[in-house]
Amino acid sequence: MSEQPAPTDSPNAHHVVDGVDVQTLPKVSLHDHLDGGLRPQTIIELADDIGLDLPETDADALGDWFARQSDSGSLVEYLKTFDVTTAVMQTRDGLARVAREFVLDLAADGVVYGEIRWAPEQHLGRGLSLDQAVEAVQSGLEQGVADVRANGGSAGTSIRVGQLVTAMRHADRALEIAQLAVRHRDAGVVGFDIAGAEAGFPPSNHRVAFDYLAEQYFPATVHAGEADGLASIQSALIDGRALRLGHGVRLAEDITIERQDDENIYVSLGRLSQWVKDREIALELSPSSNLQTGAIAAWGDELVDHPFDLLYQLGFRVTVNTDNRLMSHTTLSRELAILADAFGYDLDDLETFQLNAARSSFLPLEDREDIAEAISAGFDAA
Repeated sequence: MSEQPAPTDSPNAHHVVDGVDVQTLPKVSLHDHLDGGLRPQTIIELADDIGLDLPETDADALGDWFARQSDSGSLVEYLKTFDVTTAVMQTRDGLARVAREFVLDLAADGVVYGEIRWAPEQHLGRGLSLDQAVEAVQSGLEQGVADVRANGGSAGTSIRVGQLVTAMRHADRALEIAQLAVRHRDAGVVGFDIAGAEAGFPPSNHRVAFDYLAEQYFPATVHAGEADGLASIQSALIDGRALRLGHGVRLAEDITIERQDDENIYVSLGRLSQWVKDREIALELSPSSNLQTGAIAAWGDELVDHPFDLLYQLGFRVTVNTDNRLMSHTTLSRELAILADAFGYDLDDLETFQLNAARSSFLPLEDREDIAEAISAGFDAA
């Protein structure tokens, strides 16, 4: 680890670690919501097309509004901002445009592989079917990848993406959405997720859907350990057969600090946290979002209080994610830079986080290995 200059708050600024612009490094994004990554100007233009009133009509001001509204300390309040973004994502053209720009923005940030999650059931307000919605997003993703390739990539790289089809955990459509995901497994969909208000809506409510996915050999990640505690994580693993935990930050509640001195912290792990560690179940941690939603409130309200470093030092498979770039006014490069600033990480640490993400993606093994090799090559050349 090494001391780093403090990064600027601007998501579009250059974020430097060990003298290297993080944006130029190859990265993997596992936890990034489509309806949380819109460009403010796109929201304005799509809202104008459908006659939707917005709280701000200037792109910069609208971006600031999203960040302010999301900085509530409550996941429930945080989620209310999505009423605006989903409202402009109800048509084939709107979904395709947002998906295409999403890919372009990831590539511009140096992302070489991204899994893009979204809930098709929230995008049927103007007559699309579930399958039509998935196809619209896929067309936009494919156009974005083609555009990146045509432009020679970002910093000499290309990008690959996959959809994570999500069911809303407070609704009763999980089996239907799981079947939708499997129908499109050979047309861009790589995994399944459940999302939305976590407390009171455990994964066990959707056991039938997860049973179906297991029978189909189809991977799932589950939002757990963000707005609810260890029981939610346990249900994600047992009922959801989760291969990754969406956030999972509150797994740290199962770690007891026994004592510490000037150099070391001595801890004991509970059975749940030991299981997650030993099985290398990836934690999709999202530092800025975890602050905004109060997911780390038990430990503090600043980034340095985040149990990210504790989990990393103990050998958990931690990954770094943005969650919602619009709401958190961030990029993956910025998230890596603020972690480096908070905990003194260097490029070797950042490479570890990217390799963790590559190895935890829902791609075939050979493809995961190829991406890991590309990441190591990119960091070696930095």
